Amino acid sequence: MSRKASLLLFSFVVASSSAFGQEWASKMFKTKEHDFGTVARGAKAEFDFPISNLYLKDVHIASAYSSCGCTSVEIVKSTLKTYEEGAIHARFNTPTFLGSRSATLTVVIDKPMAATVQLHIRGVIRSDVTFEPSSVQLGDVEPGTPVERKVKVNYFGWSNWGITDVKSSNPNITAKVLSTKKLNGSTVCELAVSLDKNATAGYLQDNLMLVTTEGSTQMPLAVEGRIVSPLTVSPSSLFMGVVQPGQEVTKSLVVKGAKPFRVLSIACDDKAFKFDTSKDDTAKTVHVIPVTFVAGTSAGKVTQSIKIVTDLGSAAPELSAYAVISSQTAANEK
Repeated sequence: MSRKASLLLFSFVVASSSAFGQEWASKMFKTKEHDFGTVARGAKAEFDFPISNLYLKDVHIASAYSSCGCTSVEIVKSTLKTYEEGAIHARFNTPTFLGSRSATLTVVIDKPMAATVQLHIRGVIRSDVTFEPSSVQLGDVEPGTPVERKVKVNYFGWSNWGITDVKSSNPNITAKVLSTKKLNGSTVCELAVSLDKNATAGYLQDNLMLVTTEGSTQMPLAVEGRIVSPLTVSPSSLFMGVVQPGQEVTKSLVVKGAKPFRVLSIACDDKAFKFDTSKDDTAKTVHVIPVTFVAGTSAGKVTQSIKIVTDLGSAAPELSAYAVISSQTAANEK
């Protein structure tokens, strides 16, 4: 555990609500501002404000609301255990609002202490540019399968408007302009968005940036999808709990496959994590694997990567397992 995290844990236990103020709640957010930039009318524009519980007690988010109808807000996960992560999801309402918009999102926390945190959203919604459809939906894709989707970008105006470049931060997602047509004072550009067949399993949530003849202005085009792994593991992050030194705790992993398989081995560099795969050697689509953690004597957070190997010839997505070994101070809190 880092010195900073240790101080946070200690401060949370010993400080009273009046002395500690609300700074503890603010520290759980990695960022509290987001600028959507310039977006097309009706385009999908969403952002997650990550939140991580840094403390020994559960954190409960009671509500979240926006100061402006231009932005909708929802809580991704209302209760967060120690080191568990969640998010506050913000959606820019581009179909119903236009122009320069901003909003303050107020997050209300009621446990373990009352606190509020304010997040800030801003952006410019254009009236003269639309996407058809509003975002690129790749859907569920089998590994090794290339995918292409087409999108129309409509510009309503008489100027010599066009798309000069499409930038992507994801090497597996590319796009090109197929055609540009002008009709009755408007311009229609057709794009082909492609997903590379070598893209690895997992969720895709990226933005292509459209560069136009207007110069420096760029517009994001959301691209979403999921490359389906032949194996899935839940939970994707296994929390063993807040434990005392020397305490033993057991949780379960569920490994699912599209067809029956056997678990050959489970690898973890820390011997404090133990796995029982001896009870059932039959091939099946679902395996429930007990995971046992034996806490050491040093207080702090213990995190390890777990890799599961099966007879399907590929490994399930790696997952992390973690536990918090409490100090004497944390033990006294209970």
